[in-house]
Amino acid sequence: MFYAIVQMVSSSVASGRVNPKRLIFFLFEGFLFLMVTHGFRYLLKRWRWLFLNMLKLIPLILVSVFGLGLLTYFLRLPMSLLLGIFDTNVGFNIQNILGLSSVYAVIFFLWSVLYFTYHYFDQYSKSLKYEASMIEIELNNLKSQLNPHFIFNALNSIRALVDENPIKSKQAINQLSNILRSSLASDKKGLTEFDEELKMVKDYLGLESIRFEERLRIEFDIHPESNTFLVPPLMIQTLVENGIKHGVSKLKKGGIVQLKTYVNDDKLKIQIRNSGHLVNGSKNGKSGLGLQNTVQRLKLIYGDEASFRIINESDNFVLTEITIPQHYTNESINRG
Repeated sequence: MFYAIVQMVSSSVASGRVNPKRLIFFLFEGFLFLMVTHGFRYLLKRWRWLFLNMLKLIPLILVSVFGLGLLTYFLRLPMSLLLGIFDTNVGFNIQNILGLSSVYAVIFFLWSVLYFTYHYFDQYSKSLKYEASMIEIELNNLKSQLNPHFIFNALNSIRALVDENPIKSKQAINQLSNILRSSLASDKKGLTEFDEELKMVKDYLGLESIRFEERLRIEFDIHPESNTFLVPPLMIQTLVENGIKHGVSKLKKGGIVQLKTYVNDDKLKIQIRNSGHLVNGSKNGKSGLGLQNTVQRLKLIYGDEASFRIINESDNFVLTEITIPQHYTNESINRG
């Protein structure tokens, strides 16, 4: 619209009169710019150019804006023909085509600079918010996951095994050590390999199996391509612990915790099922700190591209499900 207004004013001042056909043409030209940049924006998001580095991005932008300039030049010709202001000698003159297309390319380049600058600061803002909240989230995770009760129970279980089963007690000590190391070493990058997260979950469940014995049954069904994904550290372990704490541990006969993953369309779906029941949309009627952290982290890292839900799958089972995209890396969430 700004371009159209400038052209209309300039044309009117230069000719000394207002030409309705020229005004309509300039408005149509401005509309073309709107539609072309809208389509270009769609392709930028589809091709994920926002995640490219400058060395790759700049040549692609330069080629693209000139192509868009040529496209716009020829798209405007039917309107000039319709308005009766089309001149074949001018319209198909190679110098005129290249000259005006270059002017359009400059406009598209300026649009691209504004577009990428906006997203640069938007991503930078998200990165700052992420960094600022990660400290609070990590502290809350440590409170939720490595609380004194868990460590106390684990140590008591290990102590009982020392005389009864020394080999198993050594294994339990290693599992507790791995959990402590993973939790304390989880940096602020935001993402870790799925395989590493799964190892921590198995160590955690190994310790809980000692405490609950036959009351806790564990099942894994992991898609082989899951290891190609990065996930927020401690996230799956938090949800598994949630299932045990608010589900299995409340049942006299115990229950099952099942971890299952699917990979489809470059997305990882993580499903955690546990015996139990949600009350008023939350376990035992309480909104867990771990669940709040999970939702917050997913929103900060993935925006609207990730999803989270927790539902009663049946009267006896609770399903917690997370879906995350594959293309995110530590570099992409900390751009800027």
